[in-house]
Parts: sequence; C-alpha cells; structure tokens
Amino acid sequence: MATEAKAILRFVRVAPRKARMVIDLIRGQQVAEAINILKFTPRSASRVVEKVLKSAVANAENLEIGDPDDLWVSRVFVDGGPVLKRFNARSMGRANPIKKRTSHITVVVASRVTGDGKAPSEPVKARKQASAK
Repeated sequence: MATEAKAILRFVRVAPRKARMVIDLIRGQQVAEAINILKFTPRSASRVVEKVLKSAVANAENLEIGDPDDLWVSRVFVDGGPVLKRFNARSMGRANPIKKRTSHITVVVASRVTGDGKAPSEPVKARKQASAK
C-alpha cells in the first residue's frame, strides 16, 4: 500500500519565484493547517497551490492512504515551465522583451500514521565520531 499521494499541475501562468514564496509557507504542515494558510494568503499563487493540495488529498483518499486528518505536506516544489516571450513596443522602432513565466507545481502528501495504526517514531541519528588527525 502506498504511503503518499501526489498531484501535479503543469503549465500554470504563475511565475515560479512567486509560487515558491507561497509553497514555503505550507511545507511540512498538516493538510488542514496548510489549506487555512493558503485561504488567507493574499497572493494569486495561493489559490493555485490550494487547488493542487486539495487534488493531492483527493488522490490520497482514492488510494486509501489514510484519514485526511492524518495527512501532512511531505514534499512541495515548483519547477519552471516554458516561457512565453512577448515584447513592448518602444520609441524609435525599439522593443523591450517581456517574459511571461509558467510553472509546474508538485504537491506530495503523506500519512503520519503507519499501517499498524501507530505514528512513526523519530529515527535516531548516529553521532559522528571526531576524526583524529
């Protein structure tokens, strides 16, 4: 059984840099908390990211990963898509370029509860030994 669900929205007409400002707010959050953050974030990218997040939650329900209340945003990232190149006409026959950037937004949600109904324990990190020189 899969432990995470993914949703990808491609070719969104939002600049990747501006979308990254929004996704940094929800990385590692519970899904319900992330949706609340996105609802009250006054940026155009937040509506798009909220839509992708809800799609990932619906995919998790379809895959029967777990209760939507136990889901959290495990990975979220934005890749740049193709750039639409336009120009502004200027005086004396010149032109200034305009780059209308697009994004590919990926949201991965995972369940904090494992298959046996217990929350996963934190992994114990091994301490590094100091090297003798």
